[in-house]
Amino acid sequence: MPSRLAPPVPDDFVLARDACSYGYFLLRPNHWDPKRRVLTRVLHLPGGPATLRITQAGDPDADGAPAPWPRVAGNPLRIAVNRTLARPERAGAIAQVTRMLRLDEPASTLAAFHALDPRWADTGRGRLFRSPTMFEDVVKTVTSCNVQWPSTITMNRRLCEVVGASGAFPTPAKLARTRPATLRARCRCGYRDQRIVDLARLFAPRGKRPPEIDPAWFEDPGTSDEQVWDALVALPGIGPYAAANIMQLLGRFGRLPLDTESVRHGRSVLGFEGTDKAVMRRVGAHFEPFGTHKFRSYWFELWKFYEAKRGRADTWDRETVGATFTASQLE
Repeated sequence: MPSRLAPPVPDDFVLARDACSYGYFLLRPNHWDPKRRVLTRVLHLPGGPATLRITQAGDPDADGAPAPWPRVAGNPLRIAVNRTLARPERAGAIAQVTRMLRLDEPASTLAAFHALDPRWADTGRGRLFRSPTMFEDVVKTVTSCNVQWPSTITMNRRLCEVVGASGAFPTPAKLARTRPATLRARCRCGYRDQRIVDLARLFAPRGKRPPEIDPAWFEDPGTSDEQVWDALVALPGIGPYAAANIMQLLGRFGRLPLDTESVRHGRSVLGFEGTDKAVMRRVGAHFEPFGTHKFRSYWFELWKFYEAKRGRADTWDRETVGATFTASQLE
């Protein structure tokens, strides 16, 4: 009999708001259905891939319209699985969903963010969507560097179709055994092909020995941001931008991944002038007062701008709106 899961939900949690809060919700194997208000995701579990359909009680309304966020905040999550899960698998699935939706992020942390930047208190924005595993976040970051968003969409779709099992994101072990030429030719990863394989080999078990990279160390509050930064920039293909982005995906929001999008934001929204380098420097200084929450403030400013152009994120369809973000459409 197919399993059903019900992880603990914070009192402020809104699936539609908190799942549709970062661009990775648009990347395979994630799928948000804006009409049915369902987040679908294939997870790797010991017994094989499992497809989860995640909904929140009360959304949509009885008439089928999206429910106002305050009305559904804290309502139970309903997770339907396409197969029966053994007890260890149930625990593993809940752990992955918890990471993905940041269900374990303390209310006190979000309150501290809202005290620093009250602009987001009314909407409750604070949680940022991420992947069920650090490895997937690292690879998705690599596929989003030096490329337009539609190509990032394509790379992740092809990685799931070509290397993944049953539509899941590829495991480190599977990618570690994949020829870089396959990633280049069939997954359209370009120069990232060897880097992705090298990263996978660091995350994959080595026979009976554990992987070289231990995600728990990176997510341990006892590990300093400086230690994490130094370890990230030492990884294959991980430069300052990618490292800063991975840090926020690890729950470390004190650094900004500044790039050309930051320059666009600095010019079009913040009104900064000068060379790209000067604008980027001013963007960094602008968010410095937000301290350990600076990425949240920076990101939600960007997200508000995107939503002003394309509508609220929980109304975006992955195959249409989500696949067409380009710089020219955001001017």
